Parts: sequence; structure tokens; C-alpha cells
Amino acid sequence: MGLGVILDVVYNHVGPEGNYLDAYGPYFTEKYSTPWGRAINYDDADSEEVRRFVIENAIYWITEYHADGLRLDAVHGIYDFTARHLLEELSCEVHTQAERLGRTVVIIAESDLNDPRIVRPVEEYGFGLDGQWADDFHHSVHALLTGERSGYYADFGALDDVARALREPFVFDGSYSVHRRRRHGRPSAGLPRRRFVVATQNHDQVGNRATGDRLCTLVDPARARLAAALLLTSPYVPLIFMGEEYGETNPFQYFVDHGDPALVEATRLGRRREFEQWGWAAEVPDPSATETFKGSKLDWDKCEREPHSRVLALYRDLIALRREERLLRPDEGRVTVEKGDEGWIAQLREPGDPSHVRPDSLICLYNCSDRQNNVPLPSESARAWTLRLSTDAAGYGGEDRIPHVVVSQREGESPKRLLGAHAPTVTMPPWSAAIYQRSA
Repeated sequence: MGLGVILDVVYNHVGPEGNYLDAYGPYFTEKYSTPWGRAINYDDADSEEVRRFVIENAIYWITEYHADGLRLDAVHGIYDFTARHLLEELSCEVHTQAERLGRTVVIIAESDLNDPRIVRPVEEYGFGLDGQWADDFHHSVHALLTGERSGYYADFGALDDVARALREPFVFDGSYSVHRRRRHGRPSAGLPRRRFVVATQNHDQVGNRATGDRLCTLVDPARARLAAALLLTSPYVPLIFMGEEYGETNPFQYFVDHGDPALVEATRLGRRREFEQWGWAAEVPDPSATETFKGSKLDWDKCEREPHSRVLALYRDLIALRREERLLRPDEGRVTVEKGDEGWIAQLREPGDPSHVRPDSLICLYNCSDRQNNVPLPSESARAWTLRLSTDAAGYGGEDRIPHVVVSQREGESPKRLLGAHAPTVTMPPWSAAIYQRSA
């Protein structure tokens, strides 16, 4: 069918019931603990066969089931202080097996460490994975659009955070985190942007909310469209959560099907206590209730109805434009990001030749404020910027207030700078995005 299948594998913990690995060997260790229970034994006594079991499991999925990739769950919960980390060993063996099979297999880590070693090549003393999640992008966009500041959102919410997330995958690259009360992260300099996966929604960020509410139920349609544009014009690999592409409003809530009544009650209490720490006063749905599960299902019929059909049209057009214009893909050309105190961000995408701006340059403009903004464009003589896509288009639910062509009035400004006394501007409505292409 031409589809790639990436399997989510969990090598940091096992479920709270129904697993009997500890009856067969030293699969767990008391040296560490995880939020999900006992830690798997990757570096304690008799850990060699435990490591072998997990690595061969990864090889099994790509060999016997032909999976095209593996997404490793929460690798920050994989504790290994041996000289050769499990992730490096797993990456090398899976890639070797893929080469033997004549295939390409990708390994992607979910990680909140902001650690570039995960995707650095083994030859550069990294772990050699193909990609990792960069959650700072999500946190920056979500906090700005919703105004939420609880939990880890306390570190985000400023326009500068979104601008930085478009420049670098890690907003926190060694700087101090208020939420963590320590420095966090490390710079990602020199790493290809295709190594980083970003999202504005995913199963964790939605499912781990108290009531599982999606972004489109937290913000107005204009902000939801802006979020889509930020995601699909970012210089990274975008991830879309199921139903996001048509504006699904049904929640995605945390649900379980445990058989032990004591475990069910412990899960209920644990969820309530977790959200009390976040300051969320909403009633937490019962994870074991059938209604919680049924209410979280997608309603595919929404795709055919407004306003959902208009949301779907926007996602389709953004994806088509990203495929058509190479400059919108990761690592194609140069990316320059500037912001204005008025609440706008501009992302200029140019071909790789730094000597001049080519006619096929693209610029993505974002008005991330609740007021109309005049957003500047690079100034050159006798050059026009033609609109390729606007989130304010009527077909997406907007009002068509963004101009289709903007012409530079005079020359003299450096093409590398957006700001300048004579820079042409685009008048943009609140919470909107526009993509322009330079004409020859």
C-alpha cells in the first residue's frame, strides 16, 4: 500500500499486571525505579541476557513482521550506566540486520532529556538512533496558544520560545528550567533537522491531561489553524495525532482494562493525585469505565461535515505544499527565524547558496497575537512575494484578509534581514499564518 509502519515498543517498563518475566530470570533491578514500576535490569548483575532478550525482540519485529521502524518509548526510563549504552547496541544491531535484509529501518526515541547524543552517529560517540522527539516545540506552541502555565508549561509561554523552537529543536539546551529547578538539555548544533520529530498534539500530551481534551477544544479555530501551520512548516519531521487532521473534538482519555479490583482503584487514586499536583480541578474520568473508552473513539463522519472538512482541507494543502516545495522539508537550504515584539515570527527558507536570495525562496509568517499585525518581508527591488497559502483563507474557515501579492517598493535592504525602514509588510489578522514565495 506504500505505507511505512513504525511500531511503538516499550523497553523501559512492563505493565502492572499480567507480566511474569521475573519468574524466569533477573529481568528487573532494585537499583532504579520508574514512574511505571520496577526498572528493567540493563546494567546490574546478570543483565547480559536481559539486554540480549530486548535487542533480539527489536530484531524480531523488523525481520518477522517487516516493521519499517521502531519508536522506543520513554528512553529516559532506560537506566544503563555501562560503557556501551543499550540504545547504542540496539541501534547498531537493528541497522546491521536491516542492511542484511536490504532494507532501511529507522529507530526513533521518545525522550525528554534534550540530549543530542541519542541521534549523534556512533562514530561521534553518540547512540546512532535515526530520530528523537523534541517536545519543546509542543510545549512552546501549546503554552503560547492556550495560556496554560501549570506543570512543565511553567517553562514556556513566551513568543521567544516558539521562535527558538523553530531555530533549534531544544529550547532548553543547557539553560535553567524553572519546572525542573535545574539546568536542562544540551545544544544540538550540527545535527540534521530530520533527526527531530515534533508535534502539537500526541497521545501523551492529550491522553495525560485530566479530561483528555484536544487542542482544538482548548483554543479558537484561528489558533488551531495557526498551530497546524507552525507544525507543518517547521524545519523538522511533523507528527500528526489521530483525528487532529480534521479537528476531532472527542477527547482521548486515559483508559485501562485491569482485572485486579485493587489495581483499578489504585489507578483511579493515582490519576486524581497526579492532577491535583498540576492544579487541575476538573473531574478525572474513571479509567476503568466503559464510557471513558467509548467516548475516546474517533468520529470519522466529522470529516464530511463543516467545520471539520475545512480543517481537513488545510492539513491536506499544507502537506501537499510541503511535498511540492523542497525548501519546506528538513535540511533543505537555510533557515532564518526572526521575531517582532508586536507578536509576529518570520521564518525565511532559502536555497543553500549564501551569496544571494534566490527567486524560489519561501517565507512563513506567523501572527502569534490577538491583534492585527504588520509583518515585514525581506526588501529587494522589483521583486514580488506571492501568497501560496493562508490559514485565513475562506476555504479553511477564515475571512481572506491576507493579501495575495506583496511588492517591494525600493531596494537597499540586505536580503538577509527582514527588519528595515523600507521593508514591505503584510497585514495579518490575529492568530494567522501565511506562506509566501518570491517571484523572479
